[in-house]
Amino acid sequence: MEKQSIAAILSVTEIFDNLTQNQLEMVAAICEPATYNKGHVLLRENDTTDELYVIARGGVEIKMNPALVGKEDQQEMQPLVLTELRQGQVVGEVALVDQGIRSATAIVSQDNTYILRIPRKQLMLLCDTYPELGYKLMKNLAADLAFKIRNTDLTVRQYQLLLSKSKKDTEES
Repeated sequence: MEKQSIAAILSVTEIFDNLTQNQLEMVAAICEPATYNKGHVLLRENDTTDELYVIARGGVEIKMNPALVGKEDQQEMQPLVLTELRQGQVVGEVALVDQGIRSATAIVSQDNTYILRIPRKQLMLLCDTYPELGYKLMKNLAADLAFKIRNTDLTVRQYQLLLSKSKKDTEES
């Protein structure tokens, strides 16, 4: 795919909001595009990869395994789908910040999903070389992470409510 086409995809992605055309083209130059089918694992919970993925077309489910928290009776639990991300959204952005382990698994949810992979090292080099680009990217990244944290908090509260209701119903039986 041409650099200009990739730049157009990036331009509608929130973490690349307010970048100039030149800045978008610089980021586009380091993107590694690929198409995946449903079921392909982009990243696994607890792995130590450091790429950012931009969903250009299709979808990606974000799953978390509650059994990793540790109780033996949870070992049989299935991973929970936290959300499904779509075109213009990103996966793997936390690793840009802390290079820590992956907090969830990302699995392609639709055939013919088009993904732009952006290696952290190359993106950070761009940010260091062009501080204005780096500032805009980090500001947008912080806003994206804050939004996702709020949504995750809401999901956790919904699960807590369901669990407490289920526990109350069980006690009443």
